[in-house]
Amino acid sequence: MNNKKELTLSIIKPDAIERNLSEKIKSIFLKNKLSILETKKLHISKDEASEFYKIHQSKPFYDQLCNYLSSGPIEVLILEGENAVLKNRELMGATDPKNAKEGTIRKLYGISIDKNSVHGSDSVENAKIEINFFFKK
Repeated sequence: MNNKKELTLSIIKPDAIERNLSEKIKSIFLKNKLSILETKKLHISKDEASEFYKIHQSKPFYDQLCNYLSSGPIEVLILEGENAVLKNRELMGATDPKNAKEGTIRKLYGISIDKNSVHGSDSVENAKIEINFFFKK
């Protein structure tokens, strides 16, 4: 396994923000050697959510996903660490909290397959795109 530093994007979703879980989730990243380089809280519009989730446009859950992400404040984070994309995905756990491993963020805090508390980039390429989406320099 090649241990190179990578960047990835994490979103703390509306259900987790609503329940004040932001700090608990961030502490999981930090405990697992992922640095938080930048963070910001915002409330995106349905159009922005549609643009962000464009990759899922053809999927049946697309509209629901966009409605949900734009339903309340979110916190976006740039995480950095060795194999950050994979590590973040392991820490998040399966999309459906019922199927997520014990100790993962979604097992601990996810409410349902839709309200699963966090989003994370699924590849280094998508991480770049997603980071640019929220942190345009």
